[in-house]
Amino acid sequence: MPIEEVCDSVSAEDDAKKGPDVPFLLEERVKEKVPWKEVLKKKVGKKCSCSSARVKALLIDSIPIIKWLPRYQFKDWIIGDAMSGLIVGILLVPQSIAYSLLAEQDPIYGLYTSFFASIIYTLLGTSRHISVGIFGVLCLLVGQVVDRELTLAGYPSDTNQTTLGNVDNSTGPICDRSCYAIMVAATLTFTAGVYQVGPFIKFRNFLSEFLKYLNVLIALLGLQVLMGLLQVGFVSVYLSDSLLSGFATGASLTILTSQIKYLLGLHLPRVQGWGSLIKTWISLFKNLGHTNLCDLITSVLCLLVLVPTKELNDRFKAKLKAPIPFELFVVIAATLASHFGQFEETYGSNVAGNIPTGFMPPQLPNWSLIPNIAVDAFSIAIVGFAITVSLSEMFAKKHGYMVDPNQEMYAIGFCNIIPSFFRCFTTSAALTKTLVKESTGCQTQISGLVTALALLLVLLVIAPAFYSLQKCVLAVIIVVNLRGALRKFGDIPQMWRVNRLDAIIWLITMATSALVNTELGLLVGVLVSAFCVLGRTQSAQVHQLGQAGDRELFEDLASYKGLQSQAEVAVFRYEAPIYYANQALFKKSLYRNVGLDPLKEKARRRKLDKQRNQKQEGEDQKQEMDVSTNVYLLQHNSLHKLVIDCSPVLFLDTAGVNALKEVCKDYKELGVNVLLARCNTSVIDSLRRGGYYDPKKGIKDIQFHTLSDAVSYAKSLKSQNGDCDTVV
Repeated sequence: MPIEEVCDSVSAEDDAKKGPDVPFLLEERVKEKVPWKEVLKKKVGKKCSCSSARVKALLIDSIPIIKWLPRYQFKDWIIGDAMSGLIVGILLVPQSIAYSLLAEQDPIYGLYTSFFASIIYTLLGTSRHISVGIFGVLCLLVGQVVDRELTLAGYPSDTNQTTLGNVDNSTGPICDRSCYAIMVAATLTFTAGVYQVGPFIKFRNFLSEFLKYLNVLIALLGLQVLMGLLQVGFVSVYLSDSLLSGFATGASLTILTSQIKYLLGLHLPRVQGWGSLIKTWISLFKNLGHTNLCDLITSVLCLLVLVPTKELNDRFKAKLKAPIPFELFVVIAATLASHFGQFEETYGSNVAGNIPTGFMPPQLPNWSLIPNIAVDAFSIAIVGFAITVSLSEMFAKKHGYMVDPNQEMYAIGFCNIIPSFFRCFTTSAALTKTLVKESTGCQTQISGLVTALALLLVLLVIAPAFYSLQKCVLAVIIVVNLRGALRKFGDIPQMWRVNRLDAIIWLITMATSALVNTELGLLVGVLVSAFCVLGRTQSAQVHQLGQAGDRELFEDLASYKGLQSQAEVAVFRYEAPIYYANQALFKKSLYRNVGLDPLKEKARRRKLDKQRNQKQEGEDQKQEMDVSTNVYLLQHNSLHKLVIDCSPVLFLDTAGVNALKEVCKDYKELGVNVLLARCNTSVIDSLRRGGYYDPKKGIKDIQFHTLSDAVSYAKSLKSQNGDCDTVV
C-alpha cells in the first residue's frame, strides 16, 4: 500500500485525538477470489497451448545445450574444457573397470556406462561442472539387487561364470551369468522405453504391449523423469546434508567390507539381507586360511603406492595444474606384472578377463524382472537424484550461476534411460571426479564430450589390454577412493558441537545403512529427520517477555538483564506453530509460565463450593471460603491482562484455533483478558475462518502490529470479570 494511503487511513492527529488505547491500523487489501475452475483452465491452457514460440521455448528448456552452445567462448574456454575432460577420462578408465566389480558386472559395462552418461548429461544438464558417471554408492545398490536376482534365477556364484540359470528372457536366448547380470542391471536402470515389438505383430497386439509399457513407465525408475515432468524437483530439499553424508558413509563401510574378499583373493558369495556387513566379516574370518598370497601381496603393494600418492595429490592440488593419474599408472604396471608373471595360471589370481572392443547391439530389458526390482529402483532413483542436485547446486553457488533441479531430474533420468538399451547401469554425479573437473579448468559441459572421446578410444582400441589385470587391484582403487567418506568419522565431535540433532541424524543414518540395510538407512534417515523437525515444535516453550526501557523491544526475561515487566499486563511468546500435535503442550506451557492453570483453579473452586455446603458452622464456613477464594488474588493481584506475542506462530490449524479459543474462554472466567498480538496474515485468516472472533462474546476483530500497542490497549481496558477483548 502506498505511504500516502496509510497516512490518510491513520494520521497522527487521529492518534492524538483517540488516545493510546486505539491501535495503529493498516488498511487490508481486498483479495480477489478467482474461481478454481478458471485457475485450472488457465493453467491447463498455458501448459497445453501450442505455438512456434511455445515449441521453441520448450525445446530450449528441455535441451539446455541449444541455449548455451551458440554463446560458447571458444578461445577462452576450449583449453580448460579439453584439459579437464581428458584428465577425467583418464581417471575414469580404471575407476569404471573397478566399480563394475562393485556392481557385479563385467568391466566393459562400466566403460559403457561412463561413456553414454558423459554425452547425455552434456546435452541435457544445467550444471557446468559436475561429472556424471559411475558412483560407488549406486554401484553398491545395483550390485546388491543383481546378486539377489542371480541367486533367485539359479546362478550359484561368481566362481562359475558359465553355469546357466532358468531365465525366461523374452529379449533373447538363455544367457550365462554375466549376460543375466547386465540384464538385471539394465532393467533396474531402465525407466522408460518401448516394449520389444516384432515387425510382424498385429496392431492390436502392438497396442496392448504399448499400454503395458505405459504402466511400467509410471511404476519404475522412470519415476525420475516423471517427477521432472511434474516439476517436483523440490523433494531434494528434504534430504539434508547430514542425512546424505551419513548415508554415504554407511554405504562406504559396506563397500569397504565387500572389497576385502578381493584384496585377500577369496571366492565368497555376496551376503544378502539385513546385517550383511557383520555376516560378511564373519565369513571373511572363517575363510582367512584360504587367502591367495599373490593377491594379498599385490593388494598391499598397490595400497602402499596409492594411499600416499593420493594424499600428495590432495595436499598439492593448489600447485598442480592437474592431478597425477597414479591410479592409471598402477593399473598399467599391475597389468604388465600379471601378464608377464602369469599370475592367473601360476598362482590362481582372479583377473578381469576378456574385455571386448566396440559396442554390443542394443537390447530391451527383461520385463519379467520388473515386479522384483520396483522398490529397489525407487530408492536408487531418489539417491541418484539427490546426490546430483546437491553437487550441482553446490558448484553453481560457488561459481555464480543457477541450475534447475527439475531439469537435473530430467537429465539424470535420461542418463539412465537411454544407456540402459546399451547394457549400462545406474549413474549419478560423483564428488571426486567433479572436484577434479573443476580444479583442472572446466568451464562448460564440453569437457564431458572430451571425456567421452577418451573413453571411446579405450572402448575401440585399448580395452583388451586389461585382460590380465587382477581384481584385487580394482578393489584397491575402490577402497582408496573411500577415504573422503571414511574421514567423516573424524568430524563427529565437530558435528556434535555445532548441532547435536544433525549429528544424531548422521549417526543413526550411518549406523542403519551400514549395520542393517543400505536402502533402509535412507528411509530411516528421512524419518528421523522428520521426527526431529516435529520434535522441535513439540519442545517449544512459552517465554515471559519484558520491555527494554521505552523502546519497542520485548525479549525473554530469563535471557536478558535490565528488562521491565508491565504492571497488570503479562506478555508471553510461543516460538512455534500451534497445531494438532502441540496444542496441548502450548496450553500446558502457557498455564505453567503464567502461574495459573484455569482448569485447576475452577476445579479448586468447585471443591470449595462442595465443602461449603457440607459445613455446618457458619463462621467457620465463611472464614474458610474467604481464604480459599482469595488464593488466586493473593498470587495474581496485579495480573488482569495477558498478551500473547504470535509473531513466531507461522500457522494455525483447526486444533490450534480451538486451543486459543479455550485459553481465552478459560481465562475469561477468571477475569483475565487475553490479547493476541503481531499475528501474520495467515494466522489472522485461520482465526477468522475458525470462528475465533465473536463480538457477542466480547472477542473483537482488532489487529495489533506491535506489542507496545497491545500493552497500551490492555492497560486502557477495564478490569472486569468477563471482559475478554482479544486483539491480533
